Parts: sequence; structure tokens; C-alpha cells
Amino acid sequence: MTEYFSKEGAVIPVTVVFVLPVTVTKVFTKDKDGYDSVQVGFGTKKKGRKSSGSYKTLKEFRLKPTDKSEAKVGDVIDVSVFAPGDKLQVSSISKGKGFQGVVKRHGFHGGPRTHGQKHSEREAGSIGGGLRTHVPKGMRMPGRMGSDRITQKNLKVVFVDKENNIMLIKGAVAGKRGSLVEIVSR
Repeated sequence: MTEYFSKEGAVIPVTVVFVLPVTVTKVFTKDKDGYDSVQVGFGTKKKGRKSSGSYKTLKEFRLKPTDKSEAKVGDVIDVSVFAPGDKLQVSSISKGKGFQGVVKRHGFHGGPRTHGQKHSEREAGSIGGGLRTHVPKGMRMPGRMGSDRITQKNLKVVFVDKENNIMLIKGAVAGKRGSLVEIVSR
């Protein structure tokens, strides 16, 4: 993330996204396949990989019944399809944080530092009732945190640099540096 200064002098927090072109690899139609969709390919595979296709990532985007696609196989979609002010839906995988306790994972406060507490300041506390002999479903406990698919809606394009394939999106986008981000114009 960084800051972007608007023409009025306002400071806007933005995420810098490097947008490489994607190629339309397949077009699905309602008549032939039963639904309308466009499949795009991104990146190239390493030499020697045995599988069909030469794209590292394939993603299919369903079209609404009201949308009519003019896309043909081989068309290239790049950053020039976006303009400042466009609303976006951005999906990506959040940063993985591994196995975490309840204080970091769920925001528990932990126990008091006094009154006989010795080594249990960050523990969860009681997990069951007095008469029940099982842990209730949905009990918040320690566990794996992060590495989840996060979708953020209504993000706004602030700036587009077509020569360098860079786009600035207002706000934070989930994920670490270099992670793959799915951007859909709304």
C-alpha cells in the first residue's frame, strides 16, 4: 500500500496492483454449453510441465443473463479496460498466519495478570458448561488463521497507468506481495 495525492490535495490510501494481460481461451454459450461464460488464461507454464494448455492459471467468469459477450478466443484483456472511478470486486487469498491462539485469532482479552494467575494470561478459559460433557459447536478456539479467500466489493479505481500495467485501487486488498488477484468490474 501507499498514498496517492489527488488534484485537490487529498491523501488517498491505495493498493498498487500490477495488472498483466489475460487471454480469452474459451467462450461458453447458452446454446452450446447451457450457460454463458468466458474463460481466460494467465501466465505461462514452466517448460517440461505435462498437462494441456500453456497457461499457468485458468479462470472462468460467468456472465449474467443480461450481459452479452463480444469476446472471441485469442482476445487480450489488459489494464486499459479500467478507468478511474470504476467500481470493482476484488478477490484474493489472505496472508497465512499459521496456528494461532485465541487472543490473536478471535481477539480474546485473556485472564487477569493478578489474583493467582501464573502462566494463563493468554488462555481461552472455560470451554464447556458444568453438566454438559462435550464442547458446544462453534466454540471459538485456537487454530489455523489466514489463507482464506477474501472478496471485497465496491472498491474504487483511483489511477490507471496503461504503459506500465499498473492500477491504484482505493483501500487495502487482501493478500501478500506477488499473490494472484481476481479483479471484476461492477
